[in-house]
Amino acid sequence: MTQEVTGTFAELGLHPSILAALTAVGYEEPSPIQSQAIPVILAGHDMIGQAQTGTGKTAAFALPILSKIDPAKRELQALILAPTRELALQVATAFETYSKQMPGLNVVAVYGGAPMGPQLKAIRMGAQVIVATPGRLVDHLSRNDQLLSTISHLVLDEADEMLKLGFMDDLEVIFQAMPASRQSVLFSATLPASIRTIAEKHLREPKHIKIAAKTQTVSLIEQAHLMVHADQKVQAVSRLLEVEEFDALIAFVRTKQATLDLASALEAKGYKVAALNGDIAQNQRERVIESLKDGRLDIVVATDVAARGIDVPRITHVLNVDMPYDPESYVHRIGRTGRAGRVGRALLLVTPRERRMLQVIERVTGQKVAEVRLPNAQQVLDARIKKLTNSLAPLVADAEASHGELLDRLVADIGCSPRALAAALLRKATNGQSLNLADVEREQPLVPTVSAPRERRERDGERSGEFTPRERRAPVPLAEGRARCRTALGTRDGIAAKNLLGAILNEGGLAREAIGRIQIRETFSLIELPEEGLDRLLGKLKDTRVAGKALKLRRYRED
Repeated sequence: MTQEVTGTFAELGLHPSILAALTAVGYEEPSPIQSQAIPVILAGHDMIGQAQTGTGKTAAFALPILSKIDPAKRELQALILAPTRELALQVATAFETYSKQMPGLNVVAVYGGAPMGPQLKAIRMGAQVIVATPGRLVDHLSRNDQLLSTISHLVLDEADEMLKLGFMDDLEVIFQAMPASRQSVLFSATLPASIRTIAEKHLREPKHIKIAAKTQTVSLIEQAHLMVHADQKVQAVSRLLEVEEFDALIAFVRTKQATLDLASALEAKGYKVAALNGDIAQNQRERVIESLKDGRLDIVVATDVAARGIDVPRITHVLNVDMPYDPESYVHRIGRTGRAGRVGRALLLVTPRERRMLQVIERVTGQKVAEVRLPNAQQVLDARIKKLTNSLAPLVADAEASHGELLDRLVADIGCSPRALAAALLRKATNGQSLNLADVEREQPLVPTVSAPRERRERDGERSGEFTPRERRAPVPLAEGRARCRTALGTRDGIAAKNLLGAILNEGGLAREAIGRIQIRETFSLIELPEEGLDRLLGKLKDTRVAGKALKLRRYRED
C-alpha cells in the first residue's frame, strides 16, 4: 500500500485535542507515512510499517494511539518499545508534545542506566503510555508480571534494530505479558526473515504500508553544525553573529516565547531584529517581511509555522538555534537561503542529546553536515576590527579636505594630540565596544562545546602524558579473576558510578557481585569486570549508552 500524501490532519479523524497540539507545534499537513498509517491504526488494525527514520513515523503511530487512549483511566494502555535509551527518550518527548492538550495524560520512559525507583513511581501514579527499552522492561516484569496486563496498544519501533541488538528473547517475554487482544503495530526500515517471523506469530492480519524515504538535496547551501549545551545557546548565537558575514539571517527556534527572548537579547546588542511567531497578526507579519526585504531588519527569529512562505532573496544565512522536529522541517528551514541560484549558509546548534537527529538529517538529505567550532576571542576581535575598517575606508578619501580644519580646531580646543582625538572618536563610533583582546576575552568567556573530536584529543593526551597528576594516578591493584575496562565517560559528562553500574547490570545481564570497583575520573572511568567471558560481555555492551552518550567500554591495558 503506497500513495502520496493528501489532505490535512483534520481529515484523518484525529481527536480535537491532538489537532490543537499539532497546530501549536506548527504541523500543517501529514507526511506520506502519517496519511496512510493514521487511518489504519485508528480503525484498530494491526499494521506493519516499512519506513526509514526521518519519514515522520513517530507521529504516524503516536497521534492515532493518543486519540484512542482514555486519560481518565489511570492505568497503562499503550506500550512503545524502542531499541535504545536515546530513541525511547525521543519517542517519549514526542508523546508528551502531542498530548499537551490532554489533561491527565502521562507518559513514562523506562530504560537502563537510570534508577528504577522514579520509573516505578511514575507507573504507580497512573501513566497511560510507557515507552521502554526491552531489557529494562523485562527487569520490571520480573518484579511485577502483571505490569502490562492492561495494555491495549503495542508499537515496536525500529524492530530490525531491536533484533540486531539481541532482544528477541526479551520480546517474547514481553509479548506473553500482554493481552492477546491488543492492537500491535510494527515499524521497521527493513523486513528480514526474523521480522516476518515476529509478525506472523504476534500480529493479526496486519495491513502493510511501505514508504520510501526521499533523498533531499540542498546543493547550493553550505551546511555546518556546532555542538553546544542547551543553556549556552544565546551566548553561542551572539558569538556566531559577530563573525558571520551575513546580509540577512533567519533564526529558527521551537517556541513562541523563544522568539521573543532571543530577539530581545539580540536587539540589546544592537542588531536590527524582530520576532515572528503564531501570535503575530497578519498585517504585522507582512511588515516584518517587508522590513527584512528592504534592509530595515537584518534578522528575524521565527518558529517553523510562522516562517512558512517567507521568500526573501537577501537571506544569506539560516541559523537553526533549536533542532527541528524532523528532517523535512530542516530542509524547509534551510531552503529559506540559497534562493535564485545564490549560495547560502546554514548553521545548526546541536546539544549532546540531539546527536542522533543530526545523523538522521544527514542520512535523509544525503549530505554531511560538517562540524565547526565556535569562534574564539581573537576571531571575534578580528571580525569587529574588519567591520570597523570597512565602515571607515570609504570615508577616508575626502575626509581631510572636508573636516581637516575642524580637526585642527578640536585638537587645539581640547589640548590633545590628533591620535588621542582619533581614539576618542573611535570609542564614540563603536559605542564602547571592546576592541582589544583582553576585553573581548572578559566580555565573551569561552563557551564549552561537546564533540567527538574533543574526546579523541583527550585520549591522545592521556597517552602523551598531558593529563594532570590526578588524572594519571595509578589504578588500584586488581583482584584475581577480574579485568579492568575503560570508558571515555567521566565526571565532565555528568557520569556517576551508579550510572555505569546500572547500565552494565541491565544491558550486560550480570549479577551485582560480578562487578568490582568503579573509579570515576574527570575524562574517563575504570571498571572491574569478570575476566571470564569478558569479550562476549563487551560485545553485548557495544551499543550501550549512558546519559545519552556511547559507553564504548574496552579492555584497559596497564602497560
